[in-house]
Amino acid sequence: MSNSKSHTVVDKDSNAYPHHHAIVEPTANTSPIHASPATHCNKLARFDWQPSSLCPQMYETMIPIKGDLQLCVEAGGNPQNPPIILIMGLGSQMVFWPNSFIQRLIQAGFFVIRFDNRDIGLSSKIYRDDIKISKSNLIQMMLRLQTGLSNRHTKVAYHLTDLAEDTAQLIQALDLGKVHLIGASMGGMIAQILAAQYPHLIQRMGLLFTTNNHPFLPTPKPKQLYTFFKKPDSLNQEDVIRHSLWFMETVGSPGHINIQQTNHIAKIRYQRNFYPRGTVQQLHAILATGAITHYSRQVTAPTLILHGSQDGLLPLSHGRRVARDIPNAQFQLIDGMGHDIPAYYQPFIVQKLAQHFASSI
Repeated sequence: MSNSKSHTVVDKDSNAYPHHHAIVEPTANTSPIHASPATHCNKLARFDWQPSSLCPQMYETMIPIKGDLQLCVEAGGNPQNPPIILIMGLGSQMVFWPNSFIQRLIQAGFFVIRFDNRDIGLSSKIYRDDIKISKSNLIQMMLRLQTGLSNRHTKVAYHLTDLAEDTAQLIQALDLGKVHLIGASMGGMIAQILAAQYPHLIQRMGLLFTTNNHPFLPTPKPKQLYTFFKKPDSLNQEDVIRHSLWFMETVGSPGHINIQQTNHIAKIRYQRNFYPRGTVQQLHAILATGAITHYSRQVTAPTLILHGSQDGLLPLSHGRRVARDIPNAQFQLIDGMGHDIPAYYQPFIVQKLAQHFASSI
């Protein structure tokens, strides 16, 4: 964990995905598939689970993990089934895990848990009035990360190791024993650290479009790099939603951006809790933590890495590098996918993850 003081407020390679794959949408439901997680699982009964306002298959609660830090958590499915913890990426609330993706995992026979990382959504916010947040400082940290130089002495609110510790404490608070992990983007970095530091908590791991920030890996392509610096025209809801759509059209899978759904998620994100400082502080956490290759190499959990050929934010070689550094990891190229989880690719992704998690090898 970081020693920084913070204040809480509130087969190494396989075939690519075929484009002619047929999509079968999960059965629509207007009520949870299962009762509250507390109904059939006494160890979850100490939390106040309420029906989720975000996803009809889920229940939500606030879980204290340390001090006055709390995480907003949702869970769905049968608690007797193998548990999966979903860790989302930079500045992304739990709503960025598509409801259809959640439902597919539940229907595949898993108990699914997603949550807002600290500084995002309804989880506790961190505020440090002594932290410098500026574009010039951000550029300097990015350059140092790219060339393998350390940002460790840069004052930040927290590091990725703190976010991994948050997740470990959440798993322990839920008392589920060993869990499967799915981490996306920054969530995949957190997952690697977590699996390295807490191997007794992790069964198997799936990583989506992530990296370990090994020095000299390709930078984001220019258009995608610009997403780190472009801001909404204002902090009004309409401008923030418009910016969110631009962002997804820039980093997402070409030809698979659902504009209506993207706008809907952006509105939910804004109305739940729009906290742009949290995104910047999470980015600082990535840059200050630096390369996590040494954690990747310590991972013992069987790991599957899935990465899209059209990811311009974290180009394909990032995923391949993670697969190279994690012992015995398998890599799956998904042809045409970008830095998102569009409906078109979900059947294939869930199938691959379910097979991986069910494997005894």
